[in-house]
Amino acid sequence: MPPTVGQEMVAMLPRLRRYALALCRSATQADDLVQAACVRALANAASWTPGTRFDAWMFRILRNHWIDGLRRSRTEGPTEDVEEHTSLVGENGEARVMEKLVLGDVRRAIEALPAEQRDVLMLVCVEEMSYQETADILGVPIGTVMSRLSRARKRIQDLTDAA
Repeated sequence: MPPTVGQEMVAMLPRLRRYALALCRSATQADDLVQAACVRALANAASWTPGTRFDAWMFRILRNHWIDGLRRSRTEGPTEDVEEHTSLVGENGEARVMEKLVLGDVRRAIEALPAEQRDVLMLVCVEEMSYQETADILGVPIGTVMSRLSRARKRIQDLTDAA
């Protein structure tokens, strides 16, 4: 009974690894290359003709896979593991999401305020009007503006701390 592709491949592993090391000059890359070549050979086992040189077929698969990788790396450029670079400058996605959640909580808290508190808050804090300008617009004493603003800020704090 003739040996199967799998048996032939197992017998060739040391030779394949030596050849891969000569190509890659890196043990890790060589191991990955041998593994990928074996996977490719097993997937295409029907293309090997029994009676021909199995080793030549395997070496050709390994070399072609190596060349494909070189071509791919030239077009893709260098790749690096981002996790290894802790000093990269960029936006913290988690912080951004948390900011949006807090902003949503504040918006809901503002919407829950009584109209007179919401009006004072919007004029003073958003439109940046003075207490006196706000009092004049609303037709109330300045003390009322300060009182409503204080209650509005306290209510927003209470609502957002509970969220």
